[in-house]
Amino acid sequence: MSGTLGSGQPGCCCGSARPVGAAAAEEPVPPEVTAAPAATSAQVGLLALPGGEFAMGDAHGDGDVADGEAPRHAVRLSPFSIGATTVTNTEFAAFTAATGYVTTAEHYGSSAVFHLLLGPQSQVLGRDPQIPWWCEVAGAHWAAPEGAGSDIEDRWDHPVVHVSHADALAYCAWSSTRLPSEAEWEFAARGGLNGRRYPWGNRLLGSSDTPTESVWPCNIWQGEFPSRNTAADGYTGTAPADAYAPNGYGLYNTVGNVWEWCADYFDPAYYPRSPEQDPPGPAEGQRRVMRGGSFLCHDSYCNRYRVAARSSNTPESSASNIGFRVAR
Repeated sequence: MSGTLGSGQPGCCCGSARPVGAAAAEEPVPPEVTAAPAATSAQVGLLALPGGEFAMGDAHGDGDVADGEAPRHAVRLSPFSIGATTVTNTEFAAFTAATGYVTTAEHYGSSAVFHLLLGPQSQVLGRDPQIPWWCEVAGAHWAAPEGAGSDIEDRWDHPVVHVSHADALAYCAWSSTRLPSEAEWEFAARGGLNGRRYPWGNRLLGSSDTPTESVWPCNIWQGEFPSRNTAADGYTGTAPADAYAPNGYGLYNTVGNVWEWCADYFDPAYYPRSPEQDPPGPAEGQRRVMRGGSFLCHDSYCNRYRVAARSSNTPESSASNIGFRVAR
């Protein structure tokens, strides 16, 4: 198993998998896929946003310096549409059925699975000694999230996971959509609340002062990481893509649940030189931006479930907490 997660916390909040002992690869190029017939935004679950100006970045000093969440800076966006939810297993299944697409994890024959999610038949090929809670599992992919003996029969409405950046681009090509830019993602995730930590405000309801399931607004870790998850928010792994209340723009789960690929290359030094109008991200790089955190985030080691938080991964990586939402 190889790879680290972006910046200050190597690999803690997300796995980065390729076959044991394999060398780093060039960024995968998604194969040609036939686009689906043109569909309206409503048919593919897209919300039309007006764009406009907002302050992008960390307003509270919460982030790891190495993540590059500063400086906070003004961004102006043109109108765009974005998924109300991340792409679900049902939607991804329609794509693979129509195209015969084989994901990166299926091509490699393995993917990264969090250790508490392993099933009795999961075949562990390796663990990174620095982050042993991430296991490379034979046969783990989007339709068998824990490898042998697992399926998604009770998770059709959950986010598709174990998808690489190339897999996300292939789905976009088929559905006549694209990945959101990092700036579009943050604008949409904020739901109109400029400068707040979360899509609902600055306070994480459900924390130690109010530890009841009913007030948890997102799917993150409760308990002691990485050994005990109390699932006080209702879920030990992924939650349905439309779980919890939506933000002010109607988007669900923009923090927690699964990491979401963005279109941009990642560079922690990008913000100081980012253009104000429709920033496209760096022209090149080795890693791709991921946003939103996942069900594994917890204040004790990773608070990247804030809307300003940035992270990244190698584009061929897949794991049990990586998904994506589309834009147009």
